[in-house]
Amino acid sequence: MALCATLVACVSLSGAQAFAALGGDVSSVQADQVHMNASLRSTQMPGYMIHELRTPAGTVVREFASTNGRIFAVSWKGPSPPDLRQLLGPHFEDFQQAAEAQGTRRTRGPLSIEQNGLIVQVGGHMRSYTGRAYLPDHMPPGVRVEDLR
Repeated sequence: MALCATLVACVSLSGAQAFAALGGDVSSVQADQVHMNASLRSTQMPGYMIHELRTPAGTVVREFASTNGRIFAVSWKGPSPPDLRQLLGPHFEDFQQAAEAQGTRRTRGPLSIEQNGLIVQVGGHMRSYTGRAYLPDHMPPGVRVEDLR
């Protein structure tokens, strides 16, 4: 099955509510921790903070927060994809529509979406999923896309 279809199916079936979603407030990172049953480690970087959530299954989700307390990027890596509806929040619908449109044209390989100020890049295969989503217009000065992993 195509990676795109697998991800869209996984997140479409989860009726989860949004927590510290992309573009949202950092104050709810702890709610994500509870929702994912994850451990939390936060690391201060120059100009932003990384909140790393590690699930018991081994998936690592990083939420990148600017100094104003907004999540400007999320990344993930692990044996199963995270709940993208939760992580993308209000941007999920744009992602889902673009992913479904690309799914009709392609069957394999990484998925890259750039739409409405949102960039989502997803790749991997069974038991090894990776990806990131970010809002380029909200990235703090000096943060490079390469830092969002």
